[in-house]
Amino acid sequence: MTRQVDDYLEAEIQRLLTEDDRVAEQGITVQRREQSVVLGGEVESPERRAEICRRITERFPDVEITCDIGITRTSVPVDAEEIS
Repeated sequence: MTRQVDDYLEAEIQRLLTEDDRVAEQGITVQRREQSVVLGGEVESPERRAEICRRITERFPDVEITCDIGITRTSVPVDAEEIS
């Protein structure tokens, strides 16, 4: 049986994202789309994204989850910053 996607489910997912020691992400959004949930935001690595998506789908196996989490681009600056 598929679980109904409602405000309570969104709150449960958001709580897992912020309170689970293995996830602890406050910048991930949870949006309801019909009878599915879309996770959005950005994290620092593909491995981190995979772990978050795995934890959520593992905890809520009866909910269709779309993991639309991007990767933050971090690179060394090419030009020196001028401070005046």
